Amino acid sequence: MSTREHDEVASLLLARARADLSAAHLVAAAADQDDGVIGFHAQQAVEKAIKAVLAKRGREIPRTHDLAYLFELADRTAASVPPDLHDVAWLNPWAVTMRYDEQSSALDRAAAVSASPRAVAWAEGAIAEG
Repeated sequence: MSTREHDEVASLLLARARADLSAAHLVAAAADQDDGVIGFHAQQAVEKAIKAVLAKRGREIPRTHDLAYLFELADRTAASVPPDLHDVAWLNPWAVTMRYDEQSSALDRAAAVSASPRAVAWAEGAIAEG
């Protein structure tokens, strides 16, 4: 992939991360909305933000929802992942497990909608840096 292609993939993923972030905020505002929907969009915003940074750095984007692993990969690219973002790996189960299985715990909505914008903002900064 050329640098231009990396930039295009990164831009697409960042746009998708922003869309999931917007969806998470919208549905979190509805008291009757299912936690699984909110958790899914919050997790996806973080996942796509990390993958956007990996794409910008020319790294292969693995087919995984594991946020801890993705942050580890981003750290290896000198993307300067803030330490507090590593803590959002608790969103992992909301990517798939909580969407298809019975929810074993309630989602901390405030934490979910707080973590995802921080991840998107980090990605925007990392991508802007080049």
